[in-house]
Amino acid sequence: MARRKKIYEGKAKILYEGPEPGTLIQYFKDDAAGQAAAPAATRTGPAGGQQGDGRGVLNNRLSEFFMNGLNAIGVPTHFIRRINMREQLVRMAEIIPLMVVVRNYAAGDLSNRLGIPEGTALPRPIVEFYFKDDKLGDPLVTEEHIIAFGWASQQDMDDMIALALRVNDFLSGVMLGVGIRLADFRIEVGRIWEGDYMRLIVADEISPDSCRLWDMRAAEIPDRDGNIREPGPLADVYTELARRLGVLPSNVTHATKPSLIN
Repeated sequence: MARRKKIYEGKAKILYEGPEPGTLIQYFKDDAAGQAAAPAATRTGPAGGQQGDGRGVLNNRLSEFFMNGLNAIGVPTHFIRRINMREQLVRMAEIIPLMVVVRNYAAGDLSNRLGIPEGTALPRPIVEFYFKDDKLGDPLVTEEHIIAFGWASQQDMDDMIALALRVNDFLSGVMLGVGIRLADFRIEVGRIWEGDYMRLIVADEISPDSCRLWDMRAAEIPDRDGNIREPGPLADVYTELARRLGVLPSNVTHATKPSLIN
């Protein structure tokens, strides 16, 4: 078998040249330890873990589930099909160097920045942009920064916000149906061309690594002041989410139990 050409390797995934022009093979690794070094604003998913814990397999299956669901309701994504337990075939896209974060509840960095108690429902979903740069810690940026430095146009930003809110509607509904509250999540957006026409699509992945999830079935525990806080995080977020969504059989157990972080 010919050796595949590696295009890119990140913290949690490797991209290889695809079998057809305009395609890539996205390989999911188990190691997402880089999450622990990311700023709280963008660390909406679990941290830690270890090589060989099966996280990549579950993230591949879960991302397939969410991407297929989005495609089915007309939200364009880069996903084509799953190849095997760790790989999926995706469309090649020009990734906009921004992370789009949608927040439904105050948590993590938003609570710290604005002094809003964690678990507070926001008046409406809030969309934030973060510049993708590991060395800078993926800083929060404004629309003025984005236009000034040419990372995206005003139309791109309007389209990204509309796309992110549609993803939020879909994910929130799916999660609520299985007793999970979607506090916040992040997506990446890519540009693809169809002839002379350019459009934006959801790229990268949608998995527990990019979502902050609270278990609505968990027992309510009062804090020191007697107030009931938000539901707690899923104890074994990968396996439990996959089980509730029907991606895994209900009798499957997972070896490790990563926990969500702020």
